[in-house]
Amino acid sequence: MKPTHPVMPSRSRLPRHWVIGDVHGCAHALQDLLTRLPHTDHLILCGDVINRGPNISGALTLAWSLVRRGRATWLMGNHELALVKALRLGGWQTATELAGCDTYRQLGDRRCRQWLPRLSALPLAFWGHGWVATHAGFDPSTWQPDLTIRTPFWESYDGRFGEVIVGHTPAPGVRRLGRHIVQIDTGACYGGLLSAYCPETGDVEQVPGLSGVRVSALPHQASISATLVPAFASLVAGSPR
Repeated sequence: MKPTHPVMPSRSRLPRHWVIGDVHGCAHALQDLLTRLPHTDHLILCGDVINRGPNISGALTLAWSLVRRGRATWLMGNHELALVKALRLGGWQTATELAGCDTYRQLGDRRCRQWLPRLSALPLAFWGHGWVATHAGFDPSTWQPDLTIRTPFWESYDGRFGEVIVGHTPAPGVRRLGRHIVQIDTGACYGGLLSAYCPETGDVEQVPGLSGVRVSALPHQASISATLVPAFASLVAGSPR
């Protein structure tokens, strides 16, 4: 009689995840990207679904519908956190941040406040097996998620959490910093792409973002590159795998 052995699931049947970069109101790009991703895989929206783009209401509604159906986890971004804090301070007369907030201008006070309980409850990170997704990185002094950090995390991360997948800093392509950081914000709202990265396989799926905007006008990129030490700056370019 032959000995029996446990049947191991094939790689194609293992659960996979896709971490999606900053949507920033590009609802059509998000909808297009969904058609390229297997419907059985879990999606992680890496924060900053709101602001900047032309259809913030559509982006909010689509993102939340994915959450409600259990298909996605929506992480807190610095833009969601700023809106939550400003709404808690009062109306635009007392919270000057609201006057310059794209989401507040497009949705108005009442609709923004309807979103407040949901936005307030967004998690800061999603932990996978050997990887974690968070909006910007971790504070090296506490190793807690930090929604606005850049260079201090990039230069100090020692791989303690495995691969860290972040958005927050737009650039023309998905790229790896060193061995352990993957940046996936490809500037959809600035005429770039909306990108999704699979940590289990290293695959990348992309769709065009907002049209009519020059990608060369991506914010932050020049100033960030200027602050990096030369040895570290050389790690910015390149594909994730």
